[in-house]
This record gives sequence, C-alpha cells and structure tokens, in this order.
Amino acid sequence: MKTMQLDNKIVRVSDSEGANLFLEGWKYVPKSVWKEKVRDTETKEEKPTKKKSNKMSKAEKRHMRKQTKK
Repeated sequence: MKTMQLDNKIVRVSDSEGANLFLEGWKYVPKSVWKEKVRDTETKEEKPTKKKSNKMSKAEKRHMRKQTKK
C-alpha cells in the first residue's frame, strides 16, 4: 500500500496503482499524514458511553452475606 497526495487530497492505494498515480503528478507521502488527516478525522465521532449500573457483583454479594451471618 502507498499513500499518495495531490493538492489536499490524500489516498491509500496499491503499489501498482501508486506507480500510475505518481506518473500523473501525485506525490508519495508518509502514512502518518494519512492517519492524521484522513483516518482519524473519520473516526472522531463520539460514541455514547454505556451507563454503569449500581448492581453488586457476585463477589460483593457473597461478602455481604458473610458479614450479615456474623
């Protein structure tokens, strides 16, 4: 895979397609540029977080039963 850039457009392409794009005027750029500008901007949508319940775990229940038996 190659990372290519033409003006502000950054794309990830196969090696053979990258060679063709290079002949058309595209430039090779580091993968880190693609990660910062393309990949990370697409995944920045915040996902709703799950609310934690106040249920006791099995271990906590067991300890509570032990304490009440005394």
